[in-house]
Amino acid sequence: MPAADLYNLSPALRLMFMGLAVALGPLAWLWLRHGQASAARRLQLLTQLTLFLTFDLVLFGAFTRLTDSGLGCPDWPGCYGSASPAGAVQHIEAAQNALPSGPVTHAKAWVEMIHRYLATGVGVLILTLTLASWRACRARRPSPTPSDPRQNCPLSPWWPTVTLLWVCLQGAFGALTVTMKLFPLIVTAHLLGGLVLLALLRAQEVRHAQVQKQAPAVVLSTRIRRLILTVFALLWLQIALGGWVSTNYAVLACTDFPACQQSFWPVMDFRQGFTLWRELGAGLDGASISFAALTAIHYAHRLGAYVALAALLLLAASLHRRSAFRRQARWLAGLTLLQAATGLSNVVLGWPLLAAVMHTGGAAALVLALTGIFLSSRSLPVLVRASTLKTSRLSL
Repeated sequence: MPAADLYNLSPALRLMFMGLAVALGPLAWLWLRHGQASAARRLQLLTQLTLFLTFDLVLFGAFTRLTDSGLGCPDWPGCYGSASPAGAVQHIEAAQNALPSGPVTHAKAWVEMIHRYLATGVGVLILTLTLASWRACRARRPSPTPSDPRQNCPLSPWWPTVTLLWVCLQGAFGALTVTMKLFPLIVTAHLLGGLVLLALLRAQEVRHAQVQKQAPAVVLSTRIRRLILTVFALLWLQIALGGWVSTNYAVLACTDFPACQQSFWPVMDFRQGFTLWRELGAGLDGASISFAALTAIHYAHRLGAYVALAALLLLAASLHRRSAFRRQARWLAGLTLLQAATGLSNVVLGWPLLAAVMHTGGAAALVLALTGIFLSSRSLPVLVRASTLKTSRLSL
């Protein structure tokens, strides 16, 4: 395959314009439909729109990875120094002729560049959200030193600012994904970073709804809120394990269920499988990674899935007993069962593309659901609990 410079910034400006073009459509729709709404309402709608397109970006990122298109253009940010594969036809043709089964083809190059266009467009939307939030905050400020800043900025503009910084970091990991040739730890971190971005935007969406008095926070016991956080932590761990399975191409290490290779404890090499800093397909000694290591990666994710499945269903059942969270509980249970079904389909059906993309989408949806559930609730105030305890003691 013809060599290409890992970094070639010559098409960067043109790519920025491509991202601006991607973002202008949603922004124009928002302005035409809701241009007369209040600034707070427009910020809320822009947050929802950005969240929706970021979710789509996560799905398309999964599609890019699962179709082996991550190196469709082996340089960054363009494609052989061009802003689109149309300007790199000769380079792509030469790479495809040199290695017909390799990572560079015309189709894969387009998939990879469309993913970059979408990512740049999301970045433009988050930048717009950040600037608009600071502008709205300053416009509402009655004096240089307000007595209560929260009344002027009910939703801190630091939320979108942190999100903007995070999306820049996510872009850096996207570049490293290409230039480090799909290094498994980098690709897994890129996946997790995309889900953190979704959680940040979902948090802002929930806060906007609370500020607008559309969905006030509901009081939950400390026990339930701790259960939510515990399940959320288990979900993130399971997603990390799933990302490690996908980026190491270990899905098909076990093709039967519930056993693996006709055993409930097959031959596994956890030390090699979970050595994090290594190249794709490489083992501890520099040779190819062993099948036992791939089995360990797969089976660890499967064992984690049993724990995560039970915890998520337990949380859904606990929330369903509270009328204010009945709808969220049903969504949580449904997404959990869908995630189990797509995960099982990946194993027994030979990793079909649709099921694999849906499995990533299900993980992203669960992150959104649990973020919303936690932020839509609040603990019983300490003073209230103390007063209740005192009253109960007096009654005794």
